[in-house]
Amino acid sequence: MTVTFPNTAVLYFRTYKKTPNKMKYIIVTPGGTVQYDIPIIKVQKYSLDTILKKRLFILIPFYIFSYENNFLEYNSNIQKLQELKEDYQIILERLDELERQEAIGAFDKRTIIELSGDVIQEIAQRYENVQKGIGDMMRGALIETEARTILNRGIEQGKNEIKNKTAIKMLKVGKLTIEEIAECSELRVEEVEQLAKLQTM
Repeated sequence: MTVTFPNTAVLYFRTYKKTPNKMKYIIVTPGGTVQYDIPIIKVQKYSLDTILKKRLFILIPFYIFSYENNFLEYNSNIQKLQELKEDYQIILERLDELERQEAIGAFDKRTIIELSGDVIQEIAQRYENVQKGIGDMMRGALIETEARTILNRGIEQGKNEIKNKTAIKMLKVGKLTIEEIAECSELRVEEVEQLAKLQTM
């Protein structure tokens, strides 16, 4: 039997001059020990442009670590803080665009925004302006995302009600088959069959 191991990497949020570029991965088996090198991914080395171009969305919540060494300056300099906020505005706009393109789902986008807010709140505890400036952006985006989700859900429910009503009218006329009604009403055959059963009860 052959067991294939996936490609592996280690993610470092904080790195220093002595942080290596790889580490050794050791697997101890009953038949002997296997070892090989795996790369170390350093979040602080990834620019926002690289993260977005390569679609490394899992790194977005930890992007704030790239700015951690400058928190004191951002906290005391409104202009510098604005530059940081502009970066995060780009992130939010790109997430919206990716959702429209269906490259990510609404749940994925919400998770990325929520995790970003949590990470910022945790590592910027001693820097009120940074925490408030970026944190408020993330919270606002979450509220907007939730509102849009509720709206879309309502629109979808409305569409389904129209489809159901159309199918019920066709069932009452009794001139079309279940399959034809499903095609005309854009429902699944099973859904039309369920509506037909409800009409006979």
